[in-house]
Amino acid sequence: MNELRKIWRVPLGLTIPAFAILLVVFGVPAIQLFLISTNAPSFSITNYHAFFEQPGNILILLQTIKVSVVTTFICLIIGYPTAYLIVNASKTASAALIVLVFIPWLTSGLVRTYAWTVILGDRGLINNVLIGIGIISTPLSLLYNRLAVYIGMVHIVLPIMILPLVSVMYGIDKSLVAAARSMGARPVLAFWRVFFPLSLPAVRSGTLLVFVVCLGFYITPQALGGLSDAMLSNFIAAQLTNSLDFGPIAAEAFILLLIAIIMLSLFGLDLSGTQSQPDSVRKSEYGWASALRTLRRQVGEFVVPLRARRWPKQLYQPVHSGRSWNTLAAIFVILVMMFLLFPGLIVIVMSFSAGAFLEFPPSGFSLKWYRSFFGDSSWTGAFWNSLQIGVMVTVLSTVTGTLAAFGLTRTSSRIRRVLMLIILTPITFPTIVVGVACYLGLVNLGLIGTKIGVVLAHSIGAIAYVVVIVAATLSNFDQRLEQAAKSMRAGPIRTFVRVTLPLIRPGIIGGAVFAFISSFDEVVVTSLVSGFSLRTLPLKMLENMNQQIDPTIAAVGALLVLMPVLWIVALYLTLWRSRRAHEAGLPLAGLADRAEVPSSAAGQRQ
Repeated sequence: MNELRKIWRVPLGLTIPAFAILLVVFGVPAIQLFLISTNAPSFSITNYHAFFEQPGNILILLQTIKVSVVTTFICLIIGYPTAYLIVNASKTASAALIVLVFIPWLTSGLVRTYAWTVILGDRGLINNVLIGIGIISTPLSLLYNRLAVYIGMVHIVLPIMILPLVSVMYGIDKSLVAAARSMGARPVLAFWRVFFPLSLPAVRSGTLLVFVVCLGFYITPQALGGLSDAMLSNFIAAQLTNSLDFGPIAAEAFILLLIAIIMLSLFGLDLSGTQSQPDSVRKSEYGWASALRTLRRQVGEFVVPLRARRWPKQLYQPVHSGRSWNTLAAIFVILVMMFLLFPGLIVIVMSFSAGAFLEFPPSGFSLKWYRSFFGDSSWTGAFWNSLQIGVMVTVLSTVTGTLAAFGLTRTSSRIRRVLMLIILTPITFPTIVVGVACYLGLVNLGLIGTKIGVVLAHSIGAIAYVVVIVAATLSNFDQRLEQAAKSMRAGPIRTFVRVTLPLIRPGIIGGAVFAFISSFDEVVVTSLVSGFSLRTLPLKMLENMNQQIDPTIAAVGALLVLMPVLWIVALYLTLWRSRRAHEAGLPLAGLADRAEVPSSAAGQRQ
């Protein structure tokens, strides 16, 4: 017990379990993978040279970068105005829109990809509608091409762009824009010169996150694209399945990782949500942008007298209601929400189809595909495996992640920043690279194809989610409550259990929910480390999509679409209860109760 107290008093000691799992499963194997790619101990670049020697490999690499860049650009074009309109909506509408963005983000990416195969297929929704109204007579080729890949990828990563933007935009002081308007700036100029520079940290973070995630895309290009749309992740996964030569695989993985590292190093990744002042933003811009701004400023000086004469005339003119703008904004937000939510609704509706194959609209109503799911041992067995693995990952990552977050928030900012970047690597690096490293790590441990191995592979990403969420909760925690408890001779462990834990419980529950969802939905890493003896529900769905289109998959997809709604309701009830308890003064009452503990019992405390 004394040793436990010593560890508790050293904040970094609390991060040991999380970093131990990270190093054993991912960190050390990643270093080993790099050494394999360089043919250690001889250290040569033969594998890299062999990769770039093949024109087909270069074509796939450039195609991967191109698809990732285009997808990121589309997400930014759609995501920025969506986030801006969400922030400027009424409080109720803003909260509802954020929930609507969260639902598809928490929904299985495999289900959303499957939904687009149904919508874009030859007998899908779009072709059926166009044929039904007589515009076309034969189905259009909307599937298995680059356009389908872009649609599917944008649909999956768009929430990753919107949510960081919303988070930062909420913190921007709107009075700054109002001040610019009061000095004669038009709405567009006030936005461009005041609001937009303050939102650049979120633009940078969202863009980098989306780009890195797109680099590791594996399932969506395979399901929606053709042979000419394969990305480097598909190439790596195919080689890992069919070859035991790790040299070329390691080199390809590190080429992909190098691209991500270069982007992260050049532009940085701001996950803190803090805003920069305009001056600091200007210093980070490129030289050509600064020169262009200087030129515009000099040209603008010629029109200053004209603006000075026109401003008094416009100052007291009646302000137009802007109904047309509000209508266009509402239509734009509705279209974005429909794009995010409609595929999931399509899956739910089709799951009740009475036909022998998937169709929309269904020819009749039936529950036979749900009965097929619960009556098929292969489906229920896969579901049970996913449930067991998800629960084990949730317990492991919640405990270790909470301890790590508690320890990191008690260290200096410089150490915390470095350690946070390390612990976030599994969710900031391309997924396929993480999967290959985990595969090598579990090979070393002899855990390929076992539930324990899959749990460890899932936990490194789940721990990162828990650390981020719990650390954000702890950043708003008043540490004077802990100091008050310790002044009453409460030990560090009792202080944490009786004071800190009740107040940060919503963050811990939120982290646990995200840990479970990330594990239950994981398919890329699982496909690499599960072997041929273990099948989770996402792997069963992927196998079904690749080999046959069994309508049972629509019932499974419907259940997975509804699951995030249940999670959000659970989180809302947890936060509501916590808020009610806080308003009732329960934390202070509990602290007062602890103050009544006799001092003679202090030696018996943990």
